[in-house]
Amino acid sequence: MTYTLNDRPAAAPRVQNPITSPATPVSERSTAELVRLAAEQISTLVRDELKLAQIELTQKGKRAGVGVGMFGGAGVVALYGVGALLAAVIIGLATVMPAWLSALIVGVVLLAVAGLLALLGRGQVRKAVPPMPQETVAGVRADIDTITASVKHGGNR
Repeated sequence: MTYTLNDRPAAAPRVQNPITSPATPVSERSTAELVRLAAEQISTLVRDELKLAQIELTQKGKRAGVGVGMFGGAGVVALYGVGALLAAVIIGLATVMPAWLSALIVGVVLLAVAGLLALLGRGQVRKAVPPMPQETVAGVRADIDTITASVKHGGNR
């Protein structure tokens, strides 16, 4: 959704153009008055933009919540579907072997797949630790060192 100035909250006043505002012509205004007016307008503009950002994030958050809920519902239904398919596999194997043995075979295969996924997942988690963005931190430290060195050299001149 695109936001425009027309989406401005009702309580927020519109920014006045200092050239076209009816109070006093620009040529007759003092520099201090123009600076004050500019500061007021910038303040109003920033508040309005923050309010619009808040509205947009609220709307996006609601949509994301609905989407996550739908994904959760899909996961539950898929879980029941997998259970039904596993029951079908067990019943199908039970036609050629005892039912307990077919259930045991399916259970062992499922546990083996779960173990393999757990090992692979643990490897991925180990690669992600520590959660601090080390490359970014190193870049920021290098920037700070560069700025500090340039200030020291600039101060000695």
